[in-house]
Amino acid sequence: MNAEEKAIAAVLAKYQDALNQSNTDAVMKLYAADGVFMPQNSPSSVGAQAVRKAYDAVFDAIKLTVKFDIAEVRQLGPEWAFARTNSAGRVKVNATGETSAEGNQELFVFQKIEDTWKIARYCFSTTNPAAQS
Repeated sequence: MNAEEKAIAAVLAKYQDALNQSNTDAVMKLYAADGVFMPQNSPSSVGAQAVRKAYDAVFDAIKLTVKFDIAEVRQLGPEWAFARTNSAGRVKVNATGETSAEGNQELFVFQKIEDTWKIARYCFSTTNPAAQS
């Protein structure tokens, strides 16, 4: 990885830590002001206020213990890059205490703002098989 790709990987490591600590403030430091969070089975959250509200709701509902593996980081221009990751771990439902396996594939779009890489867009989808009913 070159220096820019390493800087993006460092942002991903901070994001992983923020998720595992259920820390919305730490997550928000990593997002662009006009960032978009696109979680599976939910509408997009656009802009800082909506993104904060979405992460607060996530952390109220669940506790994550996940590890990200970086599949690729590609810089597309001086101010834009993307990263493709896979994550795995455990999720605990706060209301019930029930835990289960967590596994996702993720796509991050990064924007360099004032010499700092920020998450501009983020979406994910599960890699776990659907439960049989």
